Amino acid sequence: MSDNKLSLQKRTVSGKKVASLRADGLIPSVIYGDNGEPVMAQSTYNDTEKVLRAAGYHSTIDVDFDGKSNMVIVKNIAIDPVSRKIVNVEFQAVSADKPVEATTPVVITGFDTSEANKLHYVYTQSIEEIEVKAKPADLPKEITVDASKLATLDDKLTIADLNLPQGVELADKELSPDQVVASLYDPAAEAAAREAEEAAAKAAAAAGETTSAADVPSDNGSKPEEAASEEKSE
Repeated sequence: MSDNKLSLQKRTVSGKKVASLRADGLIPSVIYGDNGEPVMAQSTYNDTEKVLRAAGYHSTIDVDFDGKSNMVIVKNIAIDPVSRKIVNVEFQAVSADKPVEATTPVVITGFDTSEANKLHYVYTQSIEEIEVKAKPADLPKEITVDASKLATLDDKLTIADLNLPQGVELADKELSPDQVVASLYDPAAEAAAREAEEAAAKAAAAAGETTSAADVPSDNGSKPEEAASEEKSE
């Protein structure tokens, strides 16, 4: 059983008519079963938003639908780009004894105690979530990776460093163990390098202005040095 529970009702409207549901404080949704057949449903906005915030894409939800209890996970959430409100939800029905795939956040831990942090280095996280495979009860809320041993700018965290709980495996078998999850950089050194580049650019621009001034013709159409030479010859 899941700690996340949601009551769904059958939905009879579709297409453009679902706008009326949203106006009444309801969210349209679809449940995909094991056979792939979609079932239309709906639920109250406030209850749905609360459960989705708790479950995300990685925890199971017990839904009461059509008088029956079903275990589902969130497959997709559609968000209005302007209002940022939920406009549609897709659920995937799952079985307690069958592995399922889910998207799980990747969380870096231990960096505060690392030598890299003492040197004021900063990490850039290139993989923030990952697909895992496990039985619904074993799906983790997050996958952690320990950064406490990072010390030099050459150090990195990779897929091989992920802490996968027992019963959990990566869904993508072709994912390289060497793929970088996070790497380090020195913000002070990068700032100094940018300042040096800006100073060099300004110096080059100033040198270009000086050269251009020397090439400006005098009143008689000659360059300054050419005009002086002509005066001497006279």
